[in-house]
Amino acid sequence: MKRVLFVCLGNICRSPMAEGLMRAYSQEQGVPLVVDSAATSAWEVGNPLHPGTAKILRQAGIDMSGMQARQIRLEDWQKYDYIIPMDHDNLTDLESSAPAGHKAKVATYLSVVPGKEAQDVPDPWYTGDFNETRDLLQAGLPYWLAKFRDEQE
Repeated sequence: MKRVLFVCLGNICRSPMAEGLMRAYSQEQGVPLVVDSAATSAWEVGNPLHPGTAKILRQAGIDMSGMQARQIRLEDWQKYDYIIPMDHDNLTDLESSAPAGHKAKVATYLSVVPGKEAQDVPDPWYTGDFNETRDLLQAGLPYWLAKFRDEQE
C-alpha cells in the first residue's frame, strides 16, 4: 500500500483538501492508500482547516475529523513513498530539507497532469478561490491514483 503526504505552506488549505479528496477518491476506486498532509512552515501548527477548505470537504461529504495543521517531520521522509507539494516554492523548501536519498520522493501535484506539468496549485489563502483549488486537485486525482495503482501491481 502506497503512503502519500501532501504538503503546502500552512497545512490549512491546499494540502488537507488534497488529503481529503484523495482519501475519498482512492476509496471510491478501491485503491488502498495511506494519505496525510503537512506544512513546510510552523505558522499554523495545531490550527483547524481554513473555513473555505472545510466547506469544500463538507460539500463533498468528506470526514474532516482529526484534521489539524502540522509541520513535516523528519520521520515523514521515511514513512511516505511520495511527498507531494502543491507548488514550486514548497518543492524548493522540501528539496532543501530532504534527507540524503529522499529527493526522488518529491514531485509537484500538477506534474502528472498533461498540459499542467509546470503549473502550481494556487493558494486560496491569497486568491480566495477555493473552488479553483478544488478543481485543480480533482484534475490530478486520476493521474496520481493511476501512478500509485501501477506501482502496486
